Amino acid sequence: QVQLVESGGGLVQPGGSLRLSCAASGFTLDYYAIGWFRQAPGKEREGVSCISSSDGSTYYADSVKGRFTISRDNAKNTVYLQMNSLKPEDTAVYYCATSSNCEGSRADFGSWGQGTQVTVSS
Repeated sequence: QVQLVESGGGLVQPGGSLRLSCAASGFTLDYYAIGWFRQAPGKEREGVSCISSSDGSTYYADSVKGRFTISRDNAKNTVYLQMNSLKPEDTAVYYCATSSNCEGSRADFGSWGQGTQVTVSS
């Protein structure tokens, strides 16, 4: 069974940090680009970051550049999203998904996980 499982979310104060994990089962992440997305209440799901499979190129939304870092550990079949300097506007459910590359739209991503809640609040 092909499955992605996100974890690592929680409640954190503004300025704090969290590291999200996206673990794959039933397939090898090495061959896929992995994207992180988030969806806040009442808003559309938006792309946050992506890491390619070919050369490990990384991409970030302007709103998280300089604060978030995406990485992959192929030995653990896991992709991470390190989130620093968190802001209340980062509050959302975070999802990971697979694609053949990072250049496509959200519709090009599949095998969505169930999501993990991140809440940034004092």
